[in-house]
Amino acid sequence: MNDQQTKTENPQVLFSWKAPLRPYKKRSKLVLRFYLTVALLLSLIILFFGDKILLIPIWSLLFLFYVLTITPPPEVENKITKFGIETTGITLRWEGISHFYFTTRFGFFVLTLVGHAPYYYHAYMVVPNEELKKHLTLILSEHLIYQEKPQRSFTDKMVDALSRLIPDEEEVKTPQVGRPTASSTPQAAPL
Repeated sequence: MNDQQTKTENPQVLFSWKAPLRPYKKRSKLVLRFYLTVALLLSLIILFFGDKILLIPIWSLLFLFYVLTITPPPEVENKITKFGIETTGITLRWEGISHFYFTTRFGFFVLTLVGHAPYYYHAYMVVPNEELKKHLTLILSEHLIYQEKPQRSFTDKMVDALSRLIPDEEEVKTPQVGRPTASSTPQAAPL
């Protein structure tokens, strides 16, 4: 397999895989227009009420959405070792992790590791395919509790509800009238 590999150089590494840092789906220009329209609408409402200082967070959020939509994430190596899980230069020790579960986002599986109380921190790692997910479930189940149906907090439910509002249409490319389109069969060049 291309995206998973078992390391033999280091005997402490049980399993490793490479995946994007975050789930990513290339968006069409319609989504960017949606972000811009919402920001302009909110800006006009705020200007009407006179609180101009609120324009700064609105436009900074627009910039954040733009950057996360346009730039693809880097690929990182995730490792499961005898001591814990290493990702992006951070080691999460087995003693500090409570349980794990999988969610799906943009066609990727997302492994979520949840820390112990009182912090309940979450670490997210992208799992590219179903086979790798099954293998990770077997390895991680030896050390952690696996939750098939994770408990969703109010914040998680709100993020899911808001993400359903964002349009998910792909831009349809239609050939322009009057222009020849390229065929899939090779043709000889004229002399």
